[in-house]
Amino acid sequence: MNNHILAIKFWEEGYLHLENFFPPEMMDQFNELILGHYGLNPNWEHNDEFIEKSATEVIPWFPMREGVMIFEKIEKNAEFARLSAHILGEGWSNLYCMAMFSKKGTKGQAWHQDCPPENPHQFNLNRLVYTHDISPDIGGKVILVPGSHKKGELPKGEPHADMEGQVVLSPKKGDVVFLHGHVWHRVLPITGKYRISTNFRAMPKDTPEEITDIAVYRNMRYRFSTSEVIEER
Repeated sequence: MNNHILAIKFWEEGYLHLENFFPPEMMDQFNELILGHYGLNPNWEHNDEFIEKSATEVIPWFPMREGVMIFEKIEKNAEFARLSAHILGEGWSNLYCMAMFSKKGTKGQAWHQDCPPENPHQFNLNRLVYTHDISPDIGGKVILVPGSHKKGELPKGEPHADMEGQVVLSPKKGDVVFLHGHVWHRVLPITGKYRISTNFRAMPKDTPEEITDIAVYRNMRYRFSTSEVIEER
């Protein structure tokens, strides 16, 4: 399937799940590097209010901001960049690289949108790279509602309750998931030792760099830069 067809599919459904995009040996290298940063019991970085209200238990790391530039090997991969350009169009740009770690026994991520959906032309593109299998013994499968990037604001409701039309993704080592930032999505609880994914976020032309500062949850909107709930829902 060529990049033009993949881009059409992305814009119809709001996501792409591409298997075996990166070689397993490369993914093993990055998985070891990420685990070396976190260990198996890292400290929380969000405050208690966010963790309680968002029903989200993920610890972020921004390696390239700390000078760990080996992650450019993924970000600058030619096929990765070409597909991103087909999806985002001329003038697109990389946003940042964020590794995400979830501990055993944690909730995963509740339903959310990565950025406010009021302007359909301004959004982030998640490019999720999986350095290990999201297997049944690990937990942490990805749940999303296809086409929801066209449906506006995530509806109010229970943070982890099932939604009509949802699909379940179980990415494997080397897989990539391209996901529109307005798509309604969540991550199931973690039952294994840990869960890692790394998000190489990008954005279309004329999108502000702070596009992901405000996230939409079923019970609130949250601003990360000031660590505050800006709207109760």
